[in-house]
Amino acid sequence: MELTPTFVALLQQFRVAFTQPSFVLFVYILTGWALTCRHRFITECIFTSGRVGHGHWSRFHRFFSHNRWSLDFLFMLLAKLLIAVFAPTGPILLAGDDTLCRKRGLTLYGAGMHHDPLISSRALKLVSWGHDWVVLCFLLPLPRWAPTKVFALTVGCRLYKNRQGLTKGQKQKKRRSRRSGQQGPQGAKKRSRKVDPNHRTRPELLVELLTLFAGWFPDRQIVVTADSAYGGKSVLQQLPPNMHLISHVHPKGALYAPPPPPQPHQKGRHPKKGERLAGMEAWAADTSRPWRTLKFDQFGFHATVRVKVQQALYYKAGKDRLLTIVLVRDVLGKRPDQMFYCTLLEWTARTILSTYAHRWAIEVTFENSKQLLGLEDPANRLPKAVQRTAPMALFLHSLVVLWFEKDGYEWLRFPERPWYPWKAEPSFADMLTALRRQSWLEKLRGLVGKDSPHNKGVEELAELASRVG
Repeated sequence: MELTPTFVALLQQFRVAFTQPSFVLFVYILTGWALTCRHRFITECIFTSGRVGHGHWSRFHRFFSHNRWSLDFLFMLLAKLLIAVFAPTGPILLAGDDTLCRKRGLTLYGAGMHHDPLISSRALKLVSWGHDWVVLCFLLPLPRWAPTKVFALTVGCRLYKNRQGLTKGQKQKKRRSRRSGQQGPQGAKKRSRKVDPNHRTRPELLVELLTLFAGWFPDRQIVVTADSAYGGKSVLQQLPPNMHLISHVHPKGALYAPPPPPQPHQKGRHPKKGERLAGMEAWAADTSRPWRTLKFDQFGFHATVRVKVQQALYYKAGKDRLLTIVLVRDVLGKRPDQMFYCTLLEWTARTILSTYAHRWAIEVTFENSKQLLGLEDPANRLPKAVQRTAPMALFLHSLVVLWFEKDGYEWLRFPERPWYPWKAEPSFADMLTALRRQSWLEKLRGLVGKDSPHNKGVEELAELASRVG
């Protein structure tokens, strides 16, 4: 089975990232990955792409575990295609976050216990065993075929590993040795845990991705949105020169006025910050600085809020970098008061909040990649295979949206739903269905002929094959 020629032509843009044999495997694997409706195991991709018996199956596995190709270079080619099509001018909007892929197995490379937001609540924090991916996405706001939506297209990812660097099996073996009395004489000092010297935190991994992306587009202004986990000094103080950040200020964060201008004949070191400003609660209660009301009705943000704006130093996170601080209060009281900061001093409160709201699209990307493209499915264990297989789901997600913009939109067709007649904008599921339907139609029509009386049945069969699962 082959994908539609328009999609295969798009894959040709990535030929330079591989050798000729590896590129052939790359096309086969992405074909099976896009067309299958079952788990995205490598063997399932072989079967769906119709390559069973075309050489030994181990060469498909070795494509991820041993072949010499760079995932970063592949994402660089993708990023340049996306920016050329969707954002040839103006600022580039990015979003950074992490997502947990639940796994089983004691010897999986890079697996560990991580916070699981889907089963946690504010009162109870729970963890799950799996892989934690730090992901950087290009935000595509309001495309022509979906004027009320925002899409997040992945342009880079990193696997986060816990600090101790031990697998679950190694931890169990260590506990068994302790229970068997191998921990040494009583009263001996406890040995310190071995820490991976190359360990990097999630913010450090995001900074690595941001630095990489900024190097790809050194002449463009880049604006990144990230939640509070990535709003501290480990990110804000490491931003590339052409990059700006919108994130949270801690509710108890200390804000300072800019330092006073130096006075003539002043002795001593010039202060780096001015007087401390009122905290969030005091600022909100200050009647001398009135609230302004803003109404939002957009993707990710449907609310009426009151805002206050000031420029200040968030010294603990950004040192001497002046920031625009926005205090937000929900009129209906459904959300707690929050403070946001933006490194772009000329942006207004509406622009800052509207841009930050676009960040919700990255959560939609995670959901679509897991439910429709099998982000959690790959069952690899070797380091290279783990680091390169699952990101193919995120890579394919971005590629499908790019294909839809270039060629796929003309093949969009919504099914007849009397209970949902007003749908006018495609979701990612509709885009993937259009790709599958067109691929099956071209294959089946080639078997029965152009003027065959069975064409109607072929269309129904293609529709069914594109929607199974």
